[in-house]
Amino acid sequence: MNTTAEILWVDDEIESLKSQMLFLKNKGYSVTPLSNGYDALELLKEKSVDVVLLDESMPGLTGLETLTRIKEMNPNLPVVMITKNEAENIMEEAIGGQISDYLIKPVNPNQVLLSLKKIMDSKRLVSEKTTTAYQQDFRNLFMALSGNPNHEEWKELYKRLVYWELEMGKSDSDEMMEILQQQKAEANTEFFKYVSKNYADWIKDGKNAPLFSHRVFEEKIAPHLQQGKPTFLVVIDNLRLDHWKAIQPALSELFRVTEEEQYYSLLPTATQYCRNALFAGMLPVDIAKHFPLEWKNDDEDGGKNLYEETFLRNQLKHLKLDKLKTQYIKITNNDNAKSMEDSIHNCLTNDLTVIVYNFVDMLSHARTEMEVLKELAGDEISYRSLVVSWFEHSPLFRSLRKIADKGIQVLLTTDHGSVRVKTPSKCVGDRATTTNLRYKHGRNLQYEQRDVLAFRDPKHAGLPTPNVSSTFIFAKEDVFLCYPNNYNHFVNYYRGTFQHGGISLEEMIVPIVRMESK
Repeated sequence: MNTTAEILWVDDEIESLKSQMLFLKNKGYSVTPLSNGYDALELLKEKSVDVVLLDESMPGLTGLETLTRIKEMNPNLPVVMITKNEAENIMEEAIGGQISDYLIKPVNPNQVLLSLKKIMDSKRLVSEKTTTAYQQDFRNLFMALSGNPNHEEWKELYKRLVYWELEMGKSDSDEMMEILQQQKAEANTEFFKYVSKNYADWIKDGKNAPLFSHRVFEEKIAPHLQQGKPTFLVVIDNLRLDHWKAIQPALSELFRVTEEEQYYSLLPTATQYCRNALFAGMLPVDIAKHFPLEWKNDDEDGGKNLYEETFLRNQLKHLKLDKLKTQYIKITNNDNAKSMEDSIHNCLTNDLTVIVYNFVDMLSHARTEMEVLKELAGDEISYRSLVVSWFEHSPLFRSLRKIADKGIQVLLTTDHGSVRVKTPSKCVGDRATTTNLRYKHGRNLQYEQRDVLAFRDPKHAGLPTPNVSSTFIFAKEDVFLCYPNNYNHFVNYYRGTFQHGGISLEEMIVPIVRMESK
């Protein structure tokens, strides 16, 4: 029990409460007694307290009036209202005034103690409960990791790790968070081995393969499209599973989640490959074959995602859905976003409105470029918090709020996630070698074999071959690929940043969610 906990008790019959105050003092609380609201407000100007116990029916300045003044002075100060009256309107006023708890007279000392514990110890108690529950599940997760999970079991395992990461983020248990991060690192080690062993076979014949980017539209989106039912497909670039779980509460106020799943991003887990595959319904090697003018390899000039709408309309035609009234909107800056927000009601006449929102991807790249964002998104918790803060204040969320009651359905997904990189690995290539930190392709690549999955023939990974002797490599776990030139500078610059293109649970296992208006 915190012996410095300061309680202010305000009651016009304070003299009759001496035994209760003595009880609290014996439990380690310091109690200041006052008999009216005016004195309480004066004291609070001079002194800091942890909780106020406030009588509702005092003469002069009433409890509710005192509560209002206290909240004006300090909105975060917990107040427990003590009342003789359970009248609904009084309680509604008090609750509207943000009381933390209320008690009915005559008050029992143990009731007061429990209320104080609930307020002052809630974070500690939540932390202890979370820690205990994770300790109990730790062995189950360890056993699951050791049991050669298949691709569906990997999705479930990652979901559980994300759940615990979010729960631990609410508590103050640094030691348990460290253990969880170690377990997550072990999971990524095993996941890399699993993907390395199976990826070529998955791409070759698709048998026993997970649902990949190029199959998502046909299997998870197309079945829910119909004329006359406005559907919004929102693709937020680089949105990880933990980001979705963190923004879900805000969206759940507007929509009912009817389906929530994950799918696997293709390699490399980069926008030009995964998002083009999502809209085309094809592997990148097939997009390059069928759309040779539109497909651009990494080493070619020009935008790499300029033809998503072309690919989308071709897939809709292939799926015999080209009669649907479809609109494609791409948001790459705030002006685009404001324009969409202003005209969102016009989209209700569409059968399908596709909104591609680049913000999270811009944020993750800016994370490496801007010192301010290095401060703001210095770890997993702050990065997640930044995404939530952006989303809740974004034109995208405001647009969805505007039309949430219009009988719409929203399909929310992404193209890939990102991972916080920590371990540098040297890689050498010629001038044409790509600059990405999590994957590279080029001729005569030299690299640490233990740190990557390599495809000397890109077709085996479902990828086009930019040059005759091109090799693709994908970094494992939290590895980032650095050239030997200026090595230490780049290691220090990029370590701890969020990158994508390689093989990790965070990059590859991503959410797809279906929601409907409540």
